[in-house]
Amino acid sequence: MTHPLSLPTIPRERLHCRTVTYDGFRRADGLFDIEAHLVDVKDHDFELLTGIRPAGIPVHDMWVRVTIDRAFVIQAIEAVTDSMPYPGACERITPAYEKLVGSNLIDGFRKHLHEVMGGVRGCTHITEMLSNLPSAAVQTFAGLQREDAGEGKPFQLDHCHALETTTETVRRYYPKWYRGAA
Repeated sequence: MTHPLSLPTIPRERLHCRTVTYDGFRRADGLFDIEAHLVDVKDHDFELLTGIRPAGIPVHDMWVRVTIDRAFVIQAIEAVTDSMPYPGACERITPAYEKLVGSNLIDGFRKHLHEVMGGVRGCTHITEMLSNLPSAAVQTFAGLQREDAGEGKPFQLDHCHALETTTETVRRYYPKWYRGAA
């Protein structure tokens, strides 16, 4: 498998692999599930205070399912920790994430998440996964209707440099919302 990064010029050895995935689902009841999964694996035997974790066996293996409505409001949340460094301790916090039910993923969610579940109030890894959930939810909804459908300004405009309403990109693809050169 090739990738677009330049080839390393110095020999190196991989020590760690973190994989995080987000899958978005449309449910038959009109709601949407976003599932996040985080796995940390070492390429060598890893000595934890709780014992040796053999190479290739996850140090962390964590899941979150968040059910949202079309307005991005969390209707339900479930967090599960399968592998962790401190069995009997790490997984005890997962029910606390239900405090996020009623939160809106695109209206101050990251700030609210860290106020409610940051630091010792939650699990660093689950909170980290959830902090990227808003963009996964937006991508889940992308393609369900044309980007420029509706009367309101499309969500993505003025949320990144390429889609600032003063850019040539917006003039070309979203002329209704173009505001002229900055």
